[in-house]
Amino acid sequence: MGWRVVRPLAFFLFVYLVLSYFDFLSHPIPDPSLHLTTSHNPIMSALDAKQQKRARFQRVFDTIRDELVEHMRSENMSQEAVGWYKRNLDYNVPGGKLNRGMSVVDSVEILRGRSLSDDEYFKAALLGWCIEFLQAFFLVSDDIMDASITRRGQPCYYRLEGVGNIAINDSFLLEGAIYHLLKKYFRSEPYYVHLLELFHETTYRTEMGQLVDLITAPEDHVDLNRFSMEKHAFIVQYKTAYYSFYLSVALAMRVCGVPESYTLNGRTIEPYKVALSILLPLGEYFQIQDDFLDYHGTPEQIGKVGTDIVDNKCSWCINTALAHSSPSQRKILDECYGRKDAEKEAKVKEVYEEIGLPVRYRAYEEEAYQRITTLINDIPEPEPGTDNGFLRREMFTSFLNKIYKRTK
Repeated sequence: MGWRVVRPLAFFLFVYLVLSYFDFLSHPIPDPSLHLTTSHNPIMSALDAKQQKRARFQRVFDTIRDELVEHMRSENMSQEAVGWYKRNLDYNVPGGKLNRGMSVVDSVEILRGRSLSDDEYFKAALLGWCIEFLQAFFLVSDDIMDASITRRGQPCYYRLEGVGNIAINDSFLLEGAIYHLLKKYFRSEPYYVHLLELFHETTYRTEMGQLVDLITAPEDHVDLNRFSMEKHAFIVQYKTAYYSFYLSVALAMRVCGVPESYTLNGRTIEPYKVALSILLPLGEYFQIQDDFLDYHGTPEQIGKVGTDIVDNKCSWCINTALAHSSPSQRKILDECYGRKDAEKEAKVKEVYEEIGLPVRYRAYEEEAYQRITTLINDIPEPEPGTDNGFLRREMFTSFLNKIYKRTK
């Protein structure tokens, strides 16, 4: 009699336990990481914000790339040519750090003193991508001239199977896309001509710097007497600083209506001249970093194989070595620099180490940082909340902080 009562109770208890177990499984186990606030995990929060910022910028490229490809179709280009063009865009434009392009967006936000509307963001990002197109145009052609091997951790574009010298025309197409986009999106703006002039003048100056670089240090004729710090400074300002630093800020200033001059706190400011006086030295510092990393960085670190020594480049490293080498060290440099020979390249690097080049670079970096910071702090600022039209120190410190002590 007792078993007849216990058996049904045991059955119902068993069913209850089974149902409770499956109900438990249906609710996800809380992930402790989801409860980490910014104060608990600021590093992860900052990384996530940076990734989201880059992803939003990247989506603008996807939009304009599709528009450019569609424009090719509308010109009755063959399907093969359209596919080739799309590969050109995808391979060469979006693969870098994107600092130049995203700096336009950052600068517009700083000048306006607020978050941007969707339309404002798109137009600022589009101008940023125009700089990345310009960068791609320069790099594709530069790699051909330098016979470079890798770029951004992958084979240089001209080295892809079937590309070769077609890359020359493809670089022209990358440049041409800039002006197609400017016309489509900015033709009705009062600052349209300023945008055109900025891109044309910056391209022209960059090509001037490239010319001086090529004729100062031709690969087939090594003459270290032609090198000097003064010539190096000209090359890097014209070849790098204008398009890598000044262009981003100047575009943002034009979009935000910054005038040619204004008066603030009793001082007459010519903002475009002030910006240039800061951004040219900043660009020089950036290029000297590149020169040092070409010698001291690994391919995994910098995304390419350093070739400045074998390519006979008029870099900061060789100019510093020439200024501090002994007669015997100078003899080694004369005999080994600019030769496509791994043993001779190694001997040049030995001289670099002997003269303490890494220590000299770190001293230069600290001096450059302090000098540029002083220039930035000299900019008079308006009262908080003042509308756009004035320079902001943050626009320049954001650049400086991005590159200070960079390792890639």
